[in-house]
Amino acid sequence: MFFRKYCDIIKAVINMKFGIICVSDRCFNGEKEDMSGPAIAECVKELSTENEYRLVPDEKEMIENAITELADKSGADVVFTTGGTGFAPRDITPEATKAVIEKEVPGISEAIRAKSLEITDRAMLSRAVSGIRGKTLIINLPGSPKAVRESIEVVLPVLEHAVETISGNTQNCGGNYGK
Repeated sequence: MFFRKYCDIIKAVINMKFGIICVSDRCFNGEKEDMSGPAIAECVKELSTENEYRLVPDEKEMIENAITELADKSGADVVFTTGGTGFAPRDITPEATKAVIEKEVPGISEAIRAKSLEITDRAMLSRAVSGIRGKTLIINLPGSPKAVRESIEVVLPVLEHAVETISGNTQNCGGNYGK
């Protein structure tokens, strides 16, 4: 119900282009099916007619390349990554994201962690980051489909305003978005 409410508001105003990157060695090697990338696509399907998907292993350069390609060449308004944000030795999505963003947006990741802490104490183990590259908002999400849905629900109310302001439309800054 929450998602539908904000989806209808945003859909009436803007059609966003999303980039989705699954970061997983096992999915990349065909050992496991990616369920989180499709969960993201499902969550944003009513907000966009165009999504681009990438599947990459936990390799810093490949993650960086996927993010920059979606932001710079494909013109995605928002790039969601899923996976690689924990403590495992190969979890390097935040480091790859920090290497390519121009501005950090810590409030988004903090809000996701705060809401997730209401569900599980393991949320405090997330190292996810968010930031801006050019005119693209980049948000690291957890690797599970359930956590992806919960996280997108947190950011959905501000996506329209974020995309508008990143693209230079600051006319409505200071407004009461999402309320």
